[in-house]
Amino acid sequence: MLEVIRPGLQSTVQDLGRAGVRHLGIAQGGALDREALILANRLVGNPAGAAGIELVLGAAEFRLLRDGWLALTGADCAATLDGEPVWHGWRWRVRRGQHLRLSAPRHGMRTYLALDGGLAVAPVMGSRATELQAGFGGHQGRALLAGDRLPLGAPLAHDGPLGARLRESDACLRVLPGPELDEFEPAAVAALWQGEWRLNPASNRMGARLDGPTLVRSHGRELASHGVLPGVIQVPPGGQPIVLLADGQTTGGYPRIGCVIDADLWKLAQLRPGTRLRFSPVTREQALAARREWQQHLYRFEWMAYGKTH
Repeated sequence: MLEVIRPGLQSTVQDLGRAGVRHLGIAQGGALDREALILANRLVGNPAGAAGIELVLGAAEFRLLRDGWLALTGADCAATLDGEPVWHGWRWRVRRGQHLRLSAPRHGMRTYLALDGGLAVAPVMGSRATELQAGFGGHQGRALLAGDRLPLGAPLAHDGPLGARLRESDACLRVLPGPELDEFEPAAVAALWQGEWRLNPASNRMGARLDGPTLVRSHGRELASHGVLPGVIQVPPGGQPIVLLADGQTTGGYPRIGCVIDADLWKLAQLRPGTRLRFSPVTREQALAARREWQQHLYRFEWMAYGKTH
């Protein structure tokens, strides 16, 4: 059992989201920084898709009610366990009754806490992810509150601490050209690639709203409603783009000027409001190569950590 003493700004139970339900109008959901959650889970020996906690800007406190192991990834919150430092990006032993405290991170936006066995809240439509807009999944379909107690899965046995190399972030997002790119004025296309964008404070788990050059279409034809996915860059009539994130809608009618590649979506999860960013065009082959690069990083860690025993 994990007890919430202080939940911080917004802490939610998240896994890798819901598959196979978009045709029902249900968003994928799950961790915004999927790679960080996967790494935290694998550090403690969980399956990649086990449920953990996504914390926004840290400043939280928990009490562990059984012996076990924990790992923290994503934004470094300078955590302590009963006052002793807990290394970020490492598997760490925890004893029953110990207090885990996380401060506000100096950099980044979201931290991920994984515990061996995973959070054993009841799955909804195949996932334990919290859907805040619809109010289901996770723990009672909401952000965590002080006093909440979350069940844990069966504990796992490990030999000792284990560390992993963490990724380095930047504010350049690689983008595949979208199906309506050619419908924008040449100056708008140039601004997309050459302009500087700023993350709007109104951004949330549904989408990253960006402020910057106004992207003007060359004509205003109406678009039929179409399917959209996390990463799609929509341009509403005002000309300021929105990058859809994990909790974003499943259909839309705004023109799609591009799509942030899967390998870079985690960067948006870690950017703070007001941060400047840029877009860089890539080909499909380059996008697939970027995905393979992350997978190879994870495979190398898996082999070094578990290759001889799992």
